[in-house]
Amino acid sequence: MSFLQFYVWGAWLITIGTYCIEGKGWTFPEFGAVFSTLAISSLIMPAIVGVIADKWMNAERLYGLLHICYGVILFFVPNVDDPGILYYYILGAMLCYMPTISLSNSVSFNILKANKFDIVKVFPPIRVWGTVGFIIAMWVTNLTGSKANGDQFYIAAMAAILLGVYSFTLPKCPPQRSISEDSSILETLGLKAFKLFANYKMALFFVFSMFLGGALQLTNMYGDVYLDSFKEIPRYADSFVVKYSTIVMSISQVSETLFILAIPFFLKKFGIKKVMIFSMIAWVLRFALFAYGNPADGLWMILLSCVIYGMAFDFFNISGSLFVETTTDASIRSSAQGVFVMMTNGFGAYLGTIVSSWAINEFFIASNGSTDWQGAWMAFAVYAFIIAILFTLLFKHKHNPEEIKEVKH
Repeated sequence: MSFLQFYVWGAWLITIGTYCIEGKGWTFPEFGAVFSTLAISSLIMPAIVGVIADKWMNAERLYGLLHICYGVILFFVPNVDDPGILYYYILGAMLCYMPTISLSNSVSFNILKANKFDIVKVFPPIRVWGTVGFIIAMWVTNLTGSKANGDQFYIAAMAAILLGVYSFTLPKCPPQRSISEDSSILETLGLKAFKLFANYKMALFFVFSMFLGGALQLTNMYGDVYLDSFKEIPRYADSFVVKYSTIVMSISQVSETLFILAIPFFLKKFGIKKVMIFSMIAWVLRFALFAYGNPADGLWMILLSCVIYGMAFDFFNISGSLFVETTTDASIRSSAQGVFVMMTNGFGAYLGTIVSSWAINEFFIASNGSTDWQGAWMAFAVYAFIIAILFTLLFKHKHNPEEIKEVKH
């Protein structure tokens, strides 16, 4: 389940930019609008689906139905030639897919608990198979020549329907009815934690989470498009990077898996705030190395950028989650985690998607129609650097090694 959960996303997430911009010839804002559906879905669906699973329907059945619907919608995507229409297809697919990420965790935890497994010990190795699935899907898309055409959606669709059908064979995960009938709307949807914005420190943290969230999807959006664009330069046209750009990008996911293992050491040694700063500096390097890399003598920069991605992505997400866990009251802790995800993957990702696509289109398209990728990546690097400086100066949090010991992940 974990393998297919992310396989059905990895088959097209990194390459949809190449499909829209290189394959279809659409503009950056048109592609940005399509990609923004990920953030919109992250804002809308997880809480609603969580309520349904908590009160009315077995989690594994709801999970299966959502994946089948997701797969069916993706089958229609290759036949769409209008970016405005594709927007609604991808939005529909994402409304089905995004809540399955948390549902897959719920199903896993339910089954493991029912069979008396130690979740802290057993779940991480299971979840790693999700990253493996994502990587394998990227490779399949690249090696089948599907990164710039609609076949990538067929690859995802078939696997999603298979996963949906398979889900009905999983052990039953009945509703827990953890939400009482007289709960307020805010409590039901997990929005009670928004009162944390009244606390200056938490409000500052959530605001910075949103701003950094604007950078989290930029290389997912444009990375494969950028590497593929080197084919326009004759001396790079037949390079490994151009032919296997998606496989090169998959190094980022491999790195992500490895850096997760390093997080406990860094948190214990440096503390939550410094680890978050390390993440922001890593984003600066991620973008800057992309800006000056190339498939020949600058190949090491592209590869190093992919390696650094693991620190950039994981260090903020996990240390940020830990900060929320150790500084909020137990009664709203789950809701607070939801707000953190909403600010990064919801509001932040939406703004980052829309603003970046507009900025590239306005400032980094040359008169001959080519994209000034070096200028665009450096603009993103400067943005991340400003966020890092402001966060360092404004966010006050004293390192306490005991808080790391208290939280099990």
